[in-house]
Amino acid sequence: MTSPEMTPEEQTELDKALYDALNPLASALRSRASGLPEDRMWNADPVDVALSVLGAWKVVDTEVKRLTAIAAGTAGSYGASYEQMGAVWGITRQGARKKWPEAVNRPVPGSARTSAPLELCGGTAELMQETPSGGWMWAGTGADGTRGAADGGTRYATKEEAAAHAGAFLREHAVDRP
Repeated sequence: MTSPEMTPEEQTELDKALYDALNPLASALRSRASGLPEDRMWNADPVDVALSVLGAWKVVDTEVKRLTAIAAGTAGSYGASYEQMGAVWGITRQGARKKWPEAVNRPVPGSARTSAPLELCGGTAELMQETPSGGWMWAGTGADGTRGAADGGTRYATKEEAAAHAGAFLREHAVDRP
């Protein structure tokens, strides 16, 4: 798979969607910084307006990088290699490994299982990844003492997905506190 190319029409639609999403964010950031109402943001000094827009793009850039890392981790959890991710991103395999160092899980030599603890709502769960399959599962005990685990042979593609299911169980079995 190679890096995707956009048509001019797709570029125009993307630009419009990004600007539509950016304008409310830029207005809100400017309003908080200046104390002025959002509807007056565009009537301010042009330098201040331009800097507000630049600041909003910085927020969007940071969020895009975070979401990109999640997408790389998801691809890696499904078995994508750094070579494949690099090809899609237009960089080398080494560049992809440097950009997303945690995206591809490598089993620890001599270990058949990777695990991570989760504490939530007074309960605990263990997230476990069995190698070589790479699927994640969970088992835990709620604050009320109820034990639970992933249903039957259920394996989740990512640690985050297993954590979401374990977290739902722990919330369900929390002890109400005054």
